[in-house]
Amino acid sequence: MPMQLFSSPFSPFGRKVLACATARDIDRQITVHAVDPTRDVPMLWAVNPLGKIPALVTVDKVAMFDSRVICEFLDTVGDAPAMFPPHGGPRWRALILQSLADGIMDAALLRRADPREATLARQQAKIDRALAELEATPPHRIVDIGVIAVACALGYLDARFAHEPWREAHPALAAWHAGIAAMPWFTRTDPAAG
Repeated sequence: MPMQLFSSPFSPFGRKVLACATARDIDRQITVHAVDPTRDVPMLWAVNPLGKIPALVTVDKVAMFDSRVICEFLDTVGDAPAMFPPHGGPRWRALILQSLADGIMDAALLRRADPREATLARQQAKIDRALAELEATPPHRIVDIGVIAVACALGYLDARFAHEPWREAHPALAAWHAGIAAMPWFTRTDPAAG
């Protein structure tokens, strides 16, 4: 029986998990169940007591949740090169990029969930600072969890905030993203393509 992933097609964290699995060429070992975390709560509670997505059930029936944990687990499946560098500077760079990207995704999701002006401004300021950081030091092109997370975060901004383009103010980051956006793990996990 394949692994079971509970997610939403437009969840940036779910996309990060699928992109990681696709980059490792183990995506065919996962059955994806599209769920709405606001409606399918009892189903999610059975897998994740927090009722959040993504959540994964392994072939050994171990329930895992939070994209960071799931991606790190997926990094142990199969024989592909590791998405999580084992030690030293490359590891810390990948983890820092993942945290920065996860922060962008969190802030963007909060912007969509809470339309109050103060919330919108506070969350947008977080996104702006993170984009400025990425513009100053664009990610490398070696595919690791940090690169995948940043690509998915920028993809989410494109999908949900297309009316607020980020590329013009961040040309170095835009150039980086243009190169990454053609990679199979990114194109095959694009919710608009499916």
